[in-house]
Amino acid sequence: MSNVPFHYVDLRTFCYATEDEKRVERALRTYLPADHEIDRQMTEGHHGDRIAVLSARLENADDVRHVLGRLVDLPDYDAFLAELDDRVAEDCSLYLTLDKQAAFRGDVRRGDGITLRGKVEAYPAERESAVENAREAFEATRD
Repeated sequence: MSNVPFHYVDLRTFCYATEDEKRVERALRTYLPADHEIDRQMTEGHHGDRIAVLSARLENADDVRHVLGRLVDLPDYDAFLAELDDRVAEDCSLYLTLDKQAAFRGDVRRGDGITLRGKVEAYPAERESAVENAREAFEATRD
């Protein structure tokens, strides 16, 4: 697959005061190409606790392909493909949450902790076209 029908893929996770930021970064890196930059912003929780927001935007086709390739390792990959219609919003964005604890161990699982948002290319920009483009991209990645 020479090009990937995604404008970009964003990955984001929170590191709470009770977590080790290096470990949370390691979890996020499970999905990222080697040495990809991670942005870090500090914020504050409701009770004044510190929260680091770690995020990465992948816009390069090879980097996006890397993330898609990691998702092939989902144990329930076929179920994920079957749900694409429910996972693509009207604005042509694909949403998926991933297990942060599993990612720390290097495993790819659906769950909570890491949010993936991918903007799917579709011309015209209609959800149905975006779902089909995403499906084709994921099926080509699996091959």
